[in-house]
Order: sequence, then structure tokens, then C-alpha cells
Amino acid sequence: MVTTLKKELLDIIQYRNAYFLAFSATTASICFGWEIGLIGGVIALPSFQESFGLLSESASARASVSANIVSVLQAGGFFGALFLSFFASRFGRKPILLVSGVIYIIGSIIQATTAIGTSPAVALKIFYFSRFLGGVGLGSMSALVPTYVSECAPRAIRGRCTGSIEVSVGLGNMLAFWVNYSVSINMSPGQMQWRLPIIAQIIPGALFLFFMLFQPESPRWLVERGRYDEAATVLAYIARKGQDDDAVVLTLNEIRADFVGKHRLPLLTQFRKMGESKIILLRCIIPSLATFFQQWSGTNAITYYAPEIFAGLGFSSVSSTLFATGIYGVVKFVVTCITLAFVIESWGRKRTLIYGGLAQGLMMLWIGGWTGAHPNEGVVPGTYVSIVAIYLFGVFFGLGWGFTPLVLGSEVAPGHLRAAVMSLATAVTWLFTYVITQITPIMLDRITYGTYLVFGVASFIMAAWVYVFIPETTGYPLEDIKYLFESDIILRSLEDAPGGKIFIGKRRAISVEELKAAA
Repeated sequence: MVTTLKKELLDIIQYRNAYFLAFSATTASICFGWEIGLIGGVIALPSFQESFGLLSESASARASVSANIVSVLQAGGFFGALFLSFFASRFGRKPILLVSGVIYIIGSIIQATTAIGTSPAVALKIFYFSRFLGGVGLGSMSALVPTYVSECAPRAIRGRCTGSIEVSVGLGNMLAFWVNYSVSINMSPGQMQWRLPIIAQIIPGALFLFFMLFQPESPRWLVERGRYDEAATVLAYIARKGQDDDAVVLTLNEIRADFVGKHRLPLLTQFRKMGESKIILLRCIIPSLATFFQQWSGTNAITYYAPEIFAGLGFSSVSSTLFATGIYGVVKFVVTCITLAFVIESWGRKRTLIYGGLAQGLMMLWIGGWTGAHPNEGVVPGTYVSIVAIYLFGVFFGLGWGFTPLVLGSEVAPGHLRAAVMSLATAVTWLFTYVITQITPIMLDRITYGTYLVFGVASFIMAAWVYVFIPETTGYPLEDIKYLFESDIILRSLEDAPGGKIFIGKRRAISVEELKAAA
């Protein structure tokens, strides 16, 4: 244990520039986590409902407005991820990240000042618009940050740097949950009670803009533009070595070789080139499939509607449901940090997704089984077991499907198409987050416990998909990952899977070294 901690400390010292770059970029993910963790608690506050004239509405009307307030952010995120990222291929990752941050802050300011001197009906329309605008900024940032970090991070810590995105999301979730709880018990009902959490989310946005001013452009984008000297400078800065160092020269040469004949591809051309071969198409689809499965784990159903879910388990007051929600945020954040520090590079991408998917599925099945067998019983001993199951779901989600899909997707995506592939994957995330936030209240109302069973079965399906079809990518340079998909994909995937040799016997896939030698 002491040896491991010493090694981690030496890594941090050696790669401190890379870690600070990742920290700066992933501050944007704190904004994302804050936004999605904030709104469910804010909507639950009677002061918010009074400001927008919702107290006089029926329960079904309030549920409809709540779903619209939540989901309009996803509509903006989908637009930002798919379209604003178009400019990142032309102007660079860093400038568009900065523009996205400005858009997010403007949207947050409008949200925080809505309902001042206007009727509730007008205020609600302005609130919708401001959330859509903020979503555009968040969508663009969530699409570009994984690309930027994976393109900049050294191979040895790439998984950890990219995985820190989900740590930041978890941190934003946790802070938003506890800010909501704090205002619910410490502030008298009034407009500032619901405005303060929204005002507070501007802080990480401002920090993101400040930190990113001091970070370099992506070296891979610079190579794509033929700016090799600048790329070498950036690589040397990130690795804290001289430009003539063998490792820096080797990395630059590998990047240049990967971009031969593929320079300056416009985003639309990148989308067209996704189908230029079956292998390229497969590598382009995997990130979107991974993020699609991630949404069907049920995590965003819990994140957005945690107060309602805990209320359904028997908690009656707003403050108690927000407190339980805050604990859930702490659990997810702590487990994600532990996974990032000790698991992602040692277990690899594949095992974390398999083990995490199976375990989170079991938790969902328990919650569904309990609520189906014991409806409307109030708070009884079994209720606490179900609450623990929700917290354990957060543990297992953080272990695998919380951030590993981002890491995997950014690694698998072809270098010359990465901007388009990750934009598409992020757009899929926003699209199905929108779908989940729209259908979750309906599912909880109509099929009740069946909601959790759907998410549980989906978790088993996604674990099986990874087991059979996804090879391990840990430890390979980005430019070598293409060889994992050259031949024997299922055989290689089963060879990398825990217990997979039972299914393949003595057969083995061709090694990456052999494929590189034959290329």
C-alpha cells in the first residue's frame, strides 16, 4: 500500500502539468454536474413553485412543467454537442471551449434573474429559454472536454485524466445537492431561496474560463493543421520534458503518421468518412453505443428525480428527501474518486464496465422488487435497505459506467474523426438524457416498480455487450488502438474478458505487435 501511494505521488509530480490541464478542462464538468444535480431540488422548493405560479396547478400539470424544465436543458445540450462542436475542428478545441463557457454563464445569469418584475407565465418562458441557452454551452463543453483531455494526456495517465471528467460531474452533483438542502433548511421561503443555488453555479463556470486561459491547444489538432513545432512544444510542456526528448519525438511522430493524408477534415467530411470502412464505422459507433447504454442504467432518473424517488420510498418532507439526495451525491463522488485513483488503470476499461454493470443491475432489481412487493408502506425497516440499494447503485455506477464510457469512447474513436465521433456520442448522451427525463415521471406513475426493473435488465444487457464485443484498450497509445479492431474482434474481446478463455479454449487473437509489424 505504501509503495502504491509513493508511486502515485511520483506520478503526480512527474505529470503535474498534465493533471493541471485535466483539472482546468474538467472544471467544465463541474458545471454540468451542478446543473443536472441542481434542478430537481430547486423545483421541489415551494418558493420556486410560487414564483412560477405552480402551486395553484394540479399535480399532473406540475409534473409536466417539471419535466419540461428539466428536459429543455437536454434539448440545448443536444444542439450544442452536435452543432457548436462543428467549429472546434476549424478553430481549435480551446477557443470553442472558452466560447461555450461564456454561453453557459450567460444562460445561468438569465436563469438566476428570471421572474423579476414579470408575470409567472412570462417568467416560465424566459426560464425555459435560459435553460436551453445554458444547455447549448454545456453540450458543447461536454462534447469537447473528453476530446481535448484525451488528446493532451500522456498515455500512462490518459484513463485517469479522462476519467476525472466524471469525478468533476460527481463533485458538481454533490455540491448542488447540498446547496439545495442548505437553502431548504436555512433560508426562509422566498425568491432568494431558489435563486441562490442557480447563482452559485456561475462560480465553476467562471473558474473554468480563468483556468483554460492558461492551457495550450490540443497537440493533435495542431498536428492536423501542420503546426508541428507548436505541437512539439505542447507535448514537451505536458510531459515536462525537452522537445528533443525521445518520448516527445516518438509521440509526435506517431501522431503525424496517424494523420497522413487526413489533414484539415471539416466536421461534415468527418461524418461522411465514418463509413469509409467497416472497422472505422465500428470504432465510430462504439462511443455512441456506450453513452446510449449509460443513459439506460437509470442514473439520470435518480439524479434528476431523486427527491421524488425518495419520497416514493416513504420520506414525506422536502428537507428529508433533499438530505437523502445529498448523501447519494456524496457516495457517488467518493466512489468515483477511489475508482479513478486506484481502479481505472489497474482493472482496465473492460472489467470496470462488466463488474459495474452487473452490480448496478442487481441493485435496480432489488429496488424494483421491494417497491413492487411493498407499495405505500411508509418508512419501515425494508425502506432503509432500499435506500442503501440506491446508494450502492451510486457506488457501482461510479465504479464502471459513470466515467469509463467517456474514457473508452475517446480512446476508440479514430484520431482524424475524433471531434465528430465524440460530438455524436455526446449528442446521443443529451438526446437520451432528454428521453429519460421525459419518460421517468410517466414510468414512475404508470408502471411504478417496473421502472427499476427496466433499468436493471438494461444494465445486464450493457455488461454482456462489453463482455463479448469490446476489447481492452488500457495501456495502448491512441495511435495503436486501431489494431485492436483489425481482426478477430470477438475473439480478442473474449480473450480480454474475465473468464473469457472458457469460451475460446486455446484460440488466441493476433497480437497488436504482430499486426503493427505486418502493417
